[in-house]
Amino acid sequence: MDLYKAFTVEAAHHLPNLPEGHKCRRLHGHSFRIEIHVTGTVDKKPGWVMDFAEISQYFKPLFEQLDHHYLNEVPGLENPTSENLAVWIWQRLKPALPRLSSVAIQETCTSGCVYRGED
Repeated sequence: MDLYKAFTVEAAHHLPNLPEGHKCRRLHGHSFRIEIHVTGTVDKKPGWVMDFAEISQYFKPLFEQLDHHYLNEVPGLENPTSENLAVWIWQRLKPALPRLSSVAIQETCTSGCVYRGED
């Protein structure tokens, strides 16, 4: 069973490694939708893989570092593409949340990425 908990992070960033003149090199913001996916077997007693509140608890410290912040100033996110953000979240969540199976980032209504722990 795959389940997920979604979060919305409001944050500003710019992508410093893009060429001059690229619109994403300029400072701008997004309402990032972040999905934390976990995979496991349904425990018959409670009837779930895990409590959604537990996912929220694990993600809370990361949410506090990201929400309403300038992502380029967050250590490890100096080039905060959606892809790099997904990897950054994965690296910090996986040790505490071993059932983590993917991190999905949606940066606009039509654009996003999914990271499954592969390099």
